[in-house]
Amino acid sequence: MAWSFRGRVQLGGLLLSFLGWVCSCVTTILPQWKTLNLELNEMETWIMGLWEACVNQEEVGTVCKGFESFLSLPQELQVSRILMVASHGLGLLGLLLSGCGSECFQFHRIHWIFKRRLCLLGGSLEASASATTLFPVSWVAYATIRDFWDDSIPEIVPRWEFGDALYLGWAAGIFLALGGLILIFSVCLGKEDVPSPWMAHHTAPPSCIQPEEFDGSFHLTPRPMNLLI
Repeated sequence: MAWSFRGRVQLGGLLLSFLGWVCSCVTTILPQWKTLNLELNEMETWIMGLWEACVNQEEVGTVCKGFESFLSLPQELQVSRILMVASHGLGLLGLLLSGCGSECFQFHRIHWIFKRRLCLLGGSLEASASATTLFPVSWVAYATIRDFWDDSIPEIVPRWEFGDALYLGWAAGIFLALGGLILIFSVCLGKEDVPSPWMAHHTAPPSCIQPEEFDGSFHLTPRPMNLLI
């Protein structure tokens, strides 16, 4: 099946959106949102995520413990939990709607105008998922920088630093934003000029027989003999 330029653009937007959604899910699960290295014991590293805190020791390994209460978390982590879960829902719904509105999904009962609206709505949801991913990740990064350079905290107190999950979250937000914008841009490419093969049988005009040209000559047709009796 040969796809048009619009179909290839939609496929690229769907792939980027799916990649961003997967990266966003992995970011939510990973505990490496913040890292802390102790100067007294360099073989011990603390990491903190949205759901648990872990300590990594070279001799023992990694030991994690989940947070007992949601209200005991800092404000940025509380909001990050809610927004990241909302991002997963928006991204998945956007993938389903834009997938049904793309040329990859062929169904003879869906009109091209309705498919264009589905693709537009799906792209808008992917852009919203990008915003709900970039905002909590950036907020946690801002809080980490603020606490790191806080003069009121003594210098002997260890400081939290960026974790690998923050970089993955920024990448997820960029992928979701690019995928959503590409899906929205594909709507502006116009409708398909080729009608659906399912509708071709019903919309095809009836075939007409071309009449023969009259050359002005007359021809006598003999009558059957039984009619003369």
